[in-house]
Amino acid sequence: MPKCRGVDIEELSITQLQEYLTATSFTSRELTLCYLKRIELLNPRIKAVIETNPDALEIADRLDAERQNGIVRSIIHGIPFLVKDNIATRDKMQTTTGCAALLGAIVPDDAPVVALLRAAGGVLLGKANLSEQNRNPYNLAEHPGGSSSGSASALAANMCAFSIGTETDGSIMFPADRNAVVGIKPTVGLTSRLGVIPEAPSMDTVGTFGRTVEDATIVLDIIRDRSSSAKTQADPPQHSSKEQEVDQPYTSWLAKKEALQGAKFGLPRKRVWESARENANHRSEYTALMELTKQIERAGAQVFDVEFPSAAEIIPPSGWDWEYGAGESGSKLSEFEVVKAEFYRSLRDYLSTLKSTKKKMLSLEDVVQYNVRHTESEGGVAGTHPAWPTGQDNFDRCLDSKDHDSAVYTKALEYIVRKSREEGIDSALRHEAGDLDGLLVPLQAEGGVACSVAAKAGYPMITIPIGVNEKGVPFGMGIMQTAWKENLLIRCASAIEDLTGRRHRPSFLNFEAENYPYIGSPRKECTRL
Repeated sequence: MPKCRGVDIEELSITQLQEYLTATSFTSRELTLCYLKRIELLNPRIKAVIETNPDALEIADRLDAERQNGIVRSIIHGIPFLVKDNIATRDKMQTTTGCAALLGAIVPDDAPVVALLRAAGGVLLGKANLSEQNRNPYNLAEHPGGSSSGSASALAANMCAFSIGTETDGSIMFPADRNAVVGIKPTVGLTSRLGVIPEAPSMDTVGTFGRTVEDATIVLDIIRDRSSSAKTQADPPQHSSKEQEVDQPYTSWLAKKEALQGAKFGLPRKRVWESARENANHRSEYTALMELTKQIERAGAQVFDVEFPSAAEIIPPSGWDWEYGAGESGSKLSEFEVVKAEFYRSLRDYLSTLKSTKKKMLSLEDVVQYNVRHTESEGGVAGTHPAWPTGQDNFDRCLDSKDHDSAVYTKALEYIVRKSREEGIDSALRHEAGDLDGLLVPLQAEGGVACSVAAKAGYPMITIPIGVNEKGVPFGMGIMQTAWKENLLIRCASAIEDLTGRRHRPSFLNFEAENYPYIGSPRKECTRL
C-alpha cells in the first residue's frame, strides 16, 4: 500500500483518516493519490474498479481548500469512496452496470445517495465493477460474491475508504461475506433508489460497505432517505417516529462486547442452520460459527433455537434458488416471478429518464438485441463467452413475462411478502423469553438461503467478518431483523465485532489466475467453457 506522506493508511478507518486530515498529516489530494496508486497497482488483476473519476483530484483540491478555510462538512470530508456502476453519477463517468449497451448514456442527475455523499464532502473516486469480471482479493481463483462484488473487493483490497452497493437478493450480503468487510442491507425504502438502474423495486435497496461496523454505519447515516419519495407498494410499512428512532444517528447505537450481556438471539434451524451443518464443503465454517454462538453466550447473551414457520415453503433445501416457492422450484409463487415482471417495467422506466442514449436503448428488448449482436464481448448467446456461459437467459425470461397476466405477479408478490415477513422473520423474532435482538445466520455454509428470506421481506440485514476457510475465502455471520430496526443490527454487530476482533487482510492467493469465477452451475451444454 503506498504510504501517504509517510503514513501507512492501509486498513485505516474513516475516523482515523479524518484525524490525520485534521492534523494535516496529509491532504485529501494526497490521500486520493494514494488510493489511485493502489488501484493502478492492483486493479489490473482484481478488476474491482470499472472506471476512476477524472475529476477526483479536483474534488479533493476543493475540499482541501474548504478545510483550510475552517469548513469541514462531515466526518467523511475529503475521504475517497467508490459506488457501484449501477448508481447514477452526473459527471464524466459512465453509469452502465457493466453493460456496453449503456455506454454513452447521459443520466439526468446524480442519484440521491451520491448527492448526499458529495454534499457530506466525500471524494467520489470512481465506479465499482460488477461480478462477472471482478476477482476475490483473498483468492483470485474464487468468485467474489454477487453483483456488488466490486464495491466489496475494492474496499477489502484497500482501494478506497468505503463504498456503496445495491442488493435485490444477496448482492450486498454475499460479497461482504466473501471479502471480509461489513455490509449493511437496509430496509427497502430507507435509502433512495432513484437514479439506480433497477432490478426489482420491491426488493432493491442501496446499502453500505465498511471495513468496520462503525465505517458502514457512518455512511448509512449519511445516505438514509428522510423523505417519503419513490416508495413502492411492497415497502415495509412505516412505524411511528419513536419506533424508528429517526432523530438518533445510527452511530449512537455502536456498542462494545458488554452490550451482549442480556441480549437475546435466535438461530433459525430448519433449512438454514440444518443445511449448514449438512454441507460437507463448508464444515469448517459451520464449526467456527457455532463456536461463535457459544462465545456470544459466554459474553452474557441468550441464544435460542427458532424457526421460520414458512421455511419449507420458501427456503429451498439445496441452496439459493429464486425460482423456489410454495415448496417447489419453478413455482409461480416464487421471487423470480416478481423480479421478471418488475425488471421489465422498471428498466423501461429508467431508460426513459436518460437525457441521451447514444445506442438508442429504450427497453429490455433493445438491450437483449445489442448483446446478441455483440455476443463475442457481451455474451448474449449461450456458449459464446466464458463469463456468461448461459448467455442472457434470465433477460430472455424477463421478456417473456411482459405478456403474462398481472394477477400472476400480484399473487406472487403478496405470497413472498407474507411468507417472509409475518410467517417468516417476524414470527421467528417473537419468543416466549421476549422479542429477540436479532436472528444469527450463516451466509455461505447454507447456500445463501437466509439472506434470500430478508430480501423477499425487504427487511434489513448486516454481516460481519469472522474467519477464512480452507480455500482462503472469508466467511462471516449475518444478523437479521424486522423492518426499520437497523439500530438493533448495528448495536449487536458492533458488539460481536468487538468480541471477535479485527478482520483478516487479503492474502491475494492465485494472483495470476485467469479463470472466470462463475457463480452458479452452468447449463451442461456450456460446461466446455
